[in-house]
Amino acid sequence: MNSKSISGFSKLNKTQKIEWLSNNYLKERDDEHPVFETYWLPDKYVQKVIDGFSENTISNFIMPYGLAPNFMIDGEIYCVPMVIEESSVVAAASSAAKYWLDRGGFKTTILGTTKVGQVHFKWNGNKELIQSIFPDIESHLLQNVRPLIENMSKRGGGITKIELINFTDDEPDLYQIRVHFETCDSMGANFINSVLENFASGLEEYFVDSELIPDEYRDINIIMSILSNYTPECVVRAEVSCNIQELGIFANGMMAEQLAEKFRTAVKIAHIDPYRATTHNKGIFNGIDAVILATGNDFRATEAAGHAYAARDGQYRSLSYCEIEDGIFRFWLDVPMAIGTVGGLTSLHPLAKKTLDIMGNPSAQQLMRIIASVGLAQNFAAVRSLVTTGIQQGHMKMHLMNILNHLAATEAQCVEAVVFFEDKTVSFSGVRDFLNCIRN
Repeated sequence: MNSKSISGFSKLNKTQKIEWLSNNYLKERDDEHPVFETYWLPDKYVQKVIDGFSENTISNFIMPYGLAPNFMIDGEIYCVPMVIEESSVVAAASSAAKYWLDRGGFKTTILGTTKVGQVHFKWNGNKELIQSIFPDIESHLLQNVRPLIENMSKRGGGITKIELINFTDDEPDLYQIRVHFETCDSMGANFINSVLENFASGLEEYFVDSELIPDEYRDINIIMSILSNYTPECVVRAEVSCNIQELGIFANGMMAEQLAEKFRTAVKIAHIDPYRATTHNKGIFNGIDAVILATGNDFRATEAAGHAYAARDGQYRSLSYCEIEDGIFRFWLDVPMAIGTVGGLTSLHPLAKKTLDIMGNPSAQQLMRIIASVGLAQNFAAVRSLVTTGIQQGHMKMHLMNILNHLAATEAQCVEAVVFFEDKTVSFSGVRDFLNCIRN
């Protein structure tokens, strides 16, 4: 066997995995300064918990954990933890939060909390027959699954609707049972998938045993049972609004009326042009993902739902909207968000638990409100920069500080560099030459 392939890798401990990796893939061994071991946590119990989140772990990948204060959401002020590696994001969210703090803050509305799962199957019987007997099928499935949903039902959740979807025009004999769920404060993935698999086995039983099915049509082929990450009925709205005059004066002397109109046009462009919409929505998810990560929720599921929702009318568009009416500037965001505050990493990851504590241990709906507000704040800050000073000004400040840190600049040298590069292009060579000059 080639030394770059291995059998039984998962059975090795972390040190053995790193040794194998060093021998076969690393160009430079790091025995003298062991990078992977450096990021192991000193608390062995916590490290074991972290290792259990994934497979074949050899280290921890460190991400910055920052705070965005001054978020007034529905009359309550929050300090929101954010986990993200992109410069300017936390600063922009904080800036927008402070800006709207004096203008009434963020108002939110839960538009829905329903999540969806699907059982896909093939059956070559009569279309009208399966439609007519579906109420009986539904009753059988619910009877079978009752013990499984009992605890969720006691908490106010469970199954809210079951539908039969006919896909036979697109694929011969293909049907779907679409199940709608309420999962309270849990994201509910395991609960939903367990229910769906129970439905799949119950469906097979029904087609074998029911007297309503002709003998020649008792064969049913279950394709798969799985939740959907597209949740167009689990949506939260966050919005800000104020009298145009309250917007104030912006960089370069831009007046409130001009800012409002340029801002509205910029958002409209993101509804017209998918190229702009993609970057526009990416900025929204800079804020959303950062809080999703900090709370131990699934940012990939949230992104997938958001982008699908942005294309729900057949064209990919902005998730945010802006209007000016009767002298009022209004900016809002509708985004699907299937998240939880109990179970999974939210309960296991020490920092995720601390994040929820910082925000007052919110319910799932409260957390939806907070996250959507951060996404809207991020979007506001980005569009405001684009239509005034341009997006690069803030990025270049962070870029300069990163270069200065890389070149081991002192605090005094950093202060001098910020002043020097205020009206100049920032580049690695330029910063290096500047430091060499003042050091000499």
